[in-house]
This record gives sequence, structure tokens and C-alpha cells, in this order.
Amino acid sequence: MDIFLQQLINGLILGSIYALVALGYTMVYGVLGLINFAHGEIVMIGAMVALAVIHALIGSALPVPIILLMGILIAILVCMLLGYGIERFAYRPLRKAPRLAPLITAVGVSIILQNVAMIIWGRQYVAFPSILPTDIHTIAGANITVLQILIFLLAMSIMTGLIFLVKKTRLGRAMRATAQNPEIATLMGVNVNTVISITFIIGSALAAVAGVMISAYYGLAHYYMGFLLGLKAFSAAVLGGIGNLGGAMLGGLLLGMIESFGAGYIGPLTGGFLGSHYQDIFAFLVLIIVLILRPSGLLGKPLAERT
Repeated sequence: MDIFLQQLINGLILGSIYALVALGYTMVYGVLGLINFAHGEIVMIGAMVALAVIHALIGSALPVPIILLMGILIAILVCMLLGYGIERFAYRPLRKAPRLAPLITAVGVSIILQNVAMIIWGRQYVAFPSILPTDIHTIAGANITVLQILIFLLAMSIMTGLIFLVKKTRLGRAMRATAQNPEIATLMGVNVNTVISITFIIGSALAAVAGVMISAYYGLAHYYMGFLLGLKAFSAAVLGGIGNLGGAMLGGLLLGMIESFGAGYIGPLTGGFLGSHYQDIFAFLVLIIVLILRPSGLLGKPLAERT
């Protein structure tokens, strides 16, 4: 029972990070109908920028919380500017082009960001400094750290705030109107270009926070870290229902738990033939099964209901 609870806790923490990244995918797809495959690299840039700031300030007289806050805020600012620039100069000129054109552009932007990060920070792993609390609490035989609690609470708070923004604010109504019909939204006084840019900016801010979380969780960052993380977060968005905010949150949490339970039980189930490093198999296998049985995802609307 304690192993089950431990894997559940680990899965919820990791899943909350996946959900945060998946929200960036699903927001852009919901408003623009575009899969932004460069989103994972924005997460990576956020992690690398935050670590660069933290390492630069770690020897100063500033308190640790202020150093962390400055690292996160600067990472958010850089990623917001990066997200705006990508939308403005890479995607907006292709808005009326065939769907394949922006998709290829997204892959190209992803590769460019990877190489830029490699040039700036190098190929080596960048370690997260040992400045975070390491206290461990035991619940029914399972261990949970203060860092894990902070990551989960912060992720849940951000996701709740985003749901409120989209559902209850004027900007959220403009986003939903643009997602339903950009032409009619324009006739109703909505500046579609501004709404799309703000969507990219918000998604990039979420990516920056997720980048800091994932680097703190694993204790390191790398210029290539955004590739697999982006694929998993995209899978989470598709699993829950691409374009559905609640679906992205559900898909992220489910994917994290699937990975965690897979890592914990794959060894005993296969008699030691497969180890915990094969956990990605379970995540993408479940995704394939869900898409075969329900192509629209768990909370997505079937195609017949969209038309």
C-alpha cells in the first residue's frame, strides 16, 4: 500500500507539471487551430534562463526566496517575449496558408531554439543549486518533500486562475469568441490579432513556470529537455481532449500517474525484464489506445458534435 501511495504522489506531482505545459498547447490550438511544437522548447528556455539568473545571484546577499522569485519572473518575461515573437513573425504570416506550412514552421522554430540554447548554455547539463528545502514528510508510509508540495500547490493555483481567466473575464470571452469564429468575433469588435498574441504570451508564461518546476524537480536542465517533455505534454492535451482546458489538466494528471505507476510496477510485472526507464512506453501506449477508442480524447467533443 505504501508503494502504491508513493507512486500516486509522484504521479500527481509530475502530472501537474505536464498539465501546466499541456495548457499551453491546448490554448493555442483552441484559439488558432495550430499545434505549436515549439512550446516544449519555450519550457526549456524558461528553465535555462531561470537557472542562469539564480546562479548569477546565488553568491549575493539576497535571500533565497527573492533569488528564486527573480529567476522565475525574468524567465517568465523572456518566455513571454519569445512567445510573442514566435507568433508575430513565424505563425501570423502563415495564418491563411495550408495547415502543413505552420506545422513545419513550428518544427523549424523548435530546432532553432534548441540550437540557440546549445550555443548559449552549451551541451552540458545545468544543475539546479541546492537552495530549496529538502524536508521530507511521511504520509502512511509514503514520502513527500516540501518541494513537491510547493510544485503541486503552485501548479493547481495557476491552473485554477487560468480557468477563471478564460471563463469569467472579458479577455476570456474574447478568446472563446475567437476560437469559435474569428471572422464573427472581428465583427463584434474583438481584435483577433491581439487575442491570439495574448494567448501565446500566457501560454509561454505557463511554460516558463513549468520549466522552473521541472528543473527543480529533477535537479537539472538541458538544452534538449523540451523535446520529450513537449511530446508528453502534447500527448496529455490530446489524451484529455485537445482544445479543452479541463481536458489538458486531466490528461496531464493521468499521464503523470501512468508514468509513475509504470515505473513502479513494470519491473515486478515483467519479472525484471523491463526497468523503470521504460516508463514512457506506458504513457504513449495508453495514448494510442485512447485515440483508437475515442479519437477526440476523454473530454473532447466527438467530430459529429462539432459540425
